[in-house]
Amino acid sequence: MSNLNLSSFTIGIEEEYMVLDPLTRELKSHEQRIVVEGQKLLKDKVKAEMHQAVVEVGTDICKDINEAAADVTNLRHKISEIAGSMGLWVGASGTHPFSHWHSQLITDNIRYQEMVNELQEAARSNLIFGLHVHIGITDRKLAIHIANTARYFLPHVYALSTNSPFWIGRKTGYKSYRSKVFDKFPRTGIPEYFESIEAYDNYINLLIKTNCIDNAKKVWWDMRVHPFYNTIEFRVCDVPLTINETLSIAALFQAICAKLYKLRKENLNFIVYQRALINENKWRASRYGIDGELIDFGKEIEVSTRKLIMELLNFVDDVVDELGSRHIINNILNILEKGTGADRQLDVFEKTNNLISVVDYINSQFLVLD
Repeated sequence: MSNLNLSSFTIGIEEEYMVLDPLTRELKSHEQRIVVEGQKLLKDKVKAEMHQAVVEVGTDICKDINEAAADVTNLRHKISEIAGSMGLWVGASGTHPFSHWHSQLITDNIRYQEMVNELQEAARSNLIFGLHVHIGITDRKLAIHIANTARYFLPHVYALSTNSPFWIGRKTGYKSYRSKVFDKFPRTGIPEYFESIEAYDNYINLLIKTNCIDNAKKVWWDMRVHPFYNTIEFRVCDVPLTINETLSIAALFQAICAKLYKLRKENLNFIVYQRALINENKWRASRYGIDGELIDFGKEIEVSTRKLIMELLNFVDDVVDELGSRHIINNILNILEKGTGADRQLDVFEKTNNLISVVDYINSQFLVLD
């Protein structure tokens, strides 16, 4: 087995931001002007997405959460400054509270044109904003082992990220409606268990051979052993409102990987559960966020989501100091206390009964360090 130390679990963070019209608070198709200016300053850290109202950013490969913190903070500030110079706002929420997807322009790019041609309305309506976290693992055999086990914790971390309670002007009843929108795509959701990296590669190669996909990046699971980078990519989360929420979630994913590696090194393992069971918890996390109950499959009982998140923090506690992330992971306690982005959006709506006020709140939180 690879002789890794915990410092080898690098971090990369990708966020998708919404571009907003300050007058109407609608999503604004900005003709990629923010991307063009962003690339002058930040090179390939800034990218276009399928819809023109989306800007995607990605950090460097960061050796620890402190490097990631500096990178994410800089990216949010720079994108906000560029948008402001063009008379635009930016925000971070899994869905826009009221803008309709059919009025948003698709980016003029052959890749996106092909995707729309294949997936039709499922692609056109996929106007959502996510957080992707890459944790570096050089040994792909070890990566598939960690990924198989880490699937169990996806709903727990997803619950912490829930930040999309509104869709096309309606209060959806979900804390994260983003995943319901994305479910229309093929090859999404909780991944299968793969007995080996060879089995995983054979699956991908079969899809390519049979023209299901033209490359492995069209497998859009909530987590995947990345086809081109030596990382496990966690894709389940809504993009969080604030910088620290993004960082605490990224640090938690890193800690989960490091802890599972440590168990493996000690010839121990966490129980691997079926996709169908983990899906039950993902649905609950989507619907109720941190205020519901998840299933503890070991005990075969329902348990408060907050309690299970505290158990998860306790589970990874012995690796966070070596990773240097305790000060960031402690922010998860703040999320449990003040609520997720969805809870806070809903609170603004309860007080104002006005979705424009919710958009103003989303924008106001973009650069907050809480």
